[in-house]
Amino acid sequence: MRDADNLRGAALMSAAAVIFAVEALSLRWLTARGVPVEMQVAARAAGQMAWVLPVILARGPRVLRTQRLGMHLLRGLSSLSCWGLYYLSVARLDLATAAALSFTNVVFTTLLAGPILGERVDRWRWAGALVGLAGIAVMLRPGGDWDLVGALAGLGGAIAWCGITLTSRSLTRTDGTATILAWVGLITFGGALPFAVAAWTPIGAPEWAVMIGTALVTPSIIWLVTEALRAGEASAVSPFQYLRLPLLAVVGWLAWGEVPDLFAWAGAVAILAGALIVTVSEARRR
Repeated sequence: MRDADNLRGAALMSAAAVIFAVEALSLRWLTARGVPVEMQVAARAAGQMAWVLPVILARGPRVLRTQRLGMHLLRGLSSLSCWGLYYLSVARLDLATAAALSFTNVVFTTLLAGPILGERVDRWRWAGALVGLAGIAVMLRPGGDWDLVGALAGLGGAIAWCGITLTSRSLTRTDGTATILAWVGLITFGGALPFAVAAWTPIGAPEWAVMIGTALVTPSIIWLVTEALRAGEASAVSPFQYLRLPLLAVVGWLAWGEVPDLFAWAGAVAILAGALIVTVSEARRR
């Protein structure tokens, strides 16, 4: 039975990775068609809000009751920053590099979990973090042929993702999932809307269709990951989240002729190895 559960969990986690990859491809296509990143982030926030709205309507104002409004605000701003910076990195970097840099969130979370949350970080998680940091240094070596803004956006997005993880861990100790999701939906949508209005550009029906469709589908990633971890052992299913790196590398090569150089590949492999070490160690610890 455990093998069957792990197989189902792996399938769900792989589906989440595929949707992550589809989101990146949609972003690249929309950006090439002249759709500002700000409008895409606002659409993503609206999609998140559409998933959360039924919960808010069903439970009423009481779902927003909390003693930790500041932490919810930080959680929402972390989500908004993560989406904006990640979208910017995908728009400016080759897909494989953008995907690899997004995985550094695991490294930053490991480095900050001890001092911020008081968690004990074992030697395997430290080793994974150091391997990941070495991968960043190799990939973004001085003199390398990469986009500075895109690279900084990728790392910034990973740090913001780390903020999502740490604030979520803190909030789950006191507040329910519905309250956390409700505040995330309200803050991200309210925060993204002014930027979208400022950057507003008229777009055609195909662009609207792709942007809205992507925005409505991508929030399912949270559900898929949650159900994957519920179905199978975390150490068995978590590594499948990294499937999007080879997927995006292949698509980037086929669609846009993107071929990262040897240093970029070496750095990506090190980042991926470090993230895997941390992920498996964390899963086994829990």
